Amino acid sequence: MDINALLISAGINIVLCVVLFSFYSVLRKQPSNVNVYFGRRLASQHSRRVDLCLERFVPSPSWILKAWETSEEEILAIGGLDAVVFVRMLVFSIRVFSIAAVICLALVLPINYHGRDRTHKHIPFESLEVFTIENVKEGSTWLWAHCLALYIITFSACTLLYIEYKSITNLRLLHIVGSPPNPSHFTILVRSVPWSSEESYCETVKKFFSHYHSSAYLSHQMIYKSGKVQKLKDDAEHVCKVLKNASLEKTCKPSFRHCCSGASTNSFKKISNEMDSVNGGTDNTDMNLETTKKECAAAFVFFKSRYAALMAAKVLQTPNPMLWVTDLAPEPHDIYWSNICVPYRQLWIRKIATLVASIAFVFVFLIPVTFVQGLTQLDKLQKMFPFLRGLFKEKIVNQVVTGYLPSVILVLFLCAVPPMMMLFSSVEGSISRSARKKSACCKFLYFTIWNVFFVNVFTGSVISQLSVFTSVTDLPAQLAKAVPSQATFFTTYVLSSGWASLACEVMQIFPLLCNIFQRFILRLKEDALDSSISFPYHTEVPRVLLFGFLGFTCSILAPLMLPFLLFYFFLAYLVYRNQIINVYITKYDSGGQFWPIAHNTTVFSLIFSQLIALGVFGLKRSTVASGFTIPLLIGTLLFHQYCRQRFLPIFKSNSAQIVIDMDMRDEHSGRMEEIYEHLPLAYSQPSLMEDASSQPQCDKRHEDMDRGQSSSEDMETGKELFKKDRPRPVQRSVSLNSDKSVLGLNL
Repeated sequence: MDINALLISAGINIVLCVVLFSFYSVLRKQPSNVNVYFGRRLASQHSRRVDLCLERFVPSPSWILKAWETSEEEILAIGGLDAVVFVRMLVFSIRVFSIAAVICLALVLPINYHGRDRTHKHIPFESLEVFTIENVKEGSTWLWAHCLALYIITFSACTLLYIEYKSITNLRLLHIVGSPPNPSHFTILVRSVPWSSEESYCETVKKFFSHYHSSAYLSHQMIYKSGKVQKLKDDAEHVCKVLKNASLEKTCKPSFRHCCSGASTNSFKKISNEMDSVNGGTDNTDMNLETTKKECAAAFVFFKSRYAALMAAKVLQTPNPMLWVTDLAPEPHDIYWSNICVPYRQLWIRKIATLVASIAFVFVFLIPVTFVQGLTQLDKLQKMFPFLRGLFKEKIVNQVVTGYLPSVILVLFLCAVPPMMMLFSSVEGSISRSARKKSACCKFLYFTIWNVFFVNVFTGSVISQLSVFTSVTDLPAQLAKAVPSQATFFTTYVLSSGWASLACEVMQIFPLLCNIFQRFILRLKEDALDSSISFPYHTEVPRVLLFGFLGFTCSILAPLMLPFLLFYFFLAYLVYRNQIINVYITKYDSGGQFWPIAHNTTVFSLIFSQLIALGVFGLKRSTVASGFTIPLLIGTLLFHQYCRQRFLPIFKSNSAQIVIDMDMRDEHSGRMEEIYEHLPLAYSQPSLMEDASSQPQCDKRHEDMDRGQSSSEDMETGKELFKKDRPRPVQRSVSLNSDKSVLGLNL
């Protein structure tokens, strides 16, 4: 590929971005698209007022200015800590790749270009390989510049990583301390409750925690089988009971004839009363049996303090680790109810099954990746398909096929991956929506790094793919040879998958088409249009981290990629801030759990880039550069281990000091009793609350804390309390600075 092909690819993507951004700036002003581009504002303000003027038909950059001017405190208040962490990923990438671009373009790129004694063509007709480390001759004394650039990039990345990790850890602690009473802090989820033929699960849970946690146990709430399948099953059982009671019709026939002959219609009431009298003796028994049948071997258990709940969740309850399994409960809005009733003993089988399915899906995906790489090497493609030679004689066709088409095809195939990874994560048995999204994020990240980078490096065609996998022992040397040659493809991939994906993201093409279909074809009213979309962290975090991985790996090998990559991160910073402010609704928050994934991926990218550089220096016979790269590799590993020991435990569990201080604060304010009363209401199953009259109930209060049955007024008060006191970022942001003294820590 030459510079002309790269410029054509860049030009196509620039035109596409300008067109889509212009369309967006007009479409967002139209009243009919308010629920597409301002879904979060509609959810928070419940207003659809749009100014009607000619200005709404003219493209304008006002949304860019608004996204740029929004402060981090406002992002925290709007999108929560996860949104802040995601924006911090982009800021970190902008900073580190700005340093890398300056160093590599000023120092490394000229050395690569003049690395061999050759006659250079005019710049537009130069091959991109001339600008890579491949053009540096063996034994060159100028390879020290590449090693120096690698040192500067690594030290800059590690310094910025440490600063960000420390800052986000502080934000997470303040996120916990500054939040209103969170019901998940007082609640644990217990699963694998042992079955007993003498008593129900409800009674078993009550006896166990009343005996072994008598001083801290408050109450519990059983989890019942629910969902569409269970509803169909219940309806079928109800029909069977009606058919069984049909035999009573014989005793009711006189009353029916009496009604038909003009008697009072009270005869039907007699039938109903008669049937009730027949079934009355068994109603309570049947209800208890129905409740017992619907109970799952799982329950939410409430404690009198946060510290007691934390200890109960972390301690092994019995000598058999497969029974009475406890975990901290997710936030009420974060619970994934479909997986709560999954038997604990099935989880390891589900994880193995999803692992096997993921690996199989990766191998199936080799087919489109191999086809894409075939398009980047037209000489091999023409040998396999001779009838294409006439088509590729046209220069413009040749440049489009090699410079633009391969990455576009790969991007289209990758669109099918996130739904599959989300399905695999659901089957795994995650009990919270944030954990499911985090699991899907990791799967998609591994998938993209493997398929976009490693498979593309190793597959120029099907034949070369087979030859690579038959010589695994030479893997490091093969990587050192293959990565520089494929750096040009990764540059075009940044253009097509990076720039174009941001334009499609801001346009919200699929929601826009759904809105047009619902509004103008189905003729739905505005109130019936759904605009509740949560931020797709499971797709956007892996995409950002993949580009960071490509940037670190190719920084000294092919520095010509860095300007395009840096422009992507600047554009992503504006686009995603705009989406967080206007579009995506924050339904739940994981508390910054995506940052450890970003940190680990960045460190892996640094180590991998150092290994590739070590292999390239070895192939170029530069002993000095190779020798200085080894200490850098060891230092990066030590830095990663220090960060794991220093910061990662804070993301794994809450500290005893913090939860005890929060308990003491609530006790002194006299708010504990109010919290106790409304804990069960926060964890009511949505499917059961739809029909409160048929909701199963059990005696779940501890004897010392029996407060009687709450009135309907108390229930409404409880709902309002946890709507108001739910740990939303808006309320946390107010107390971020004021609660630092509570931590007692100097991070």
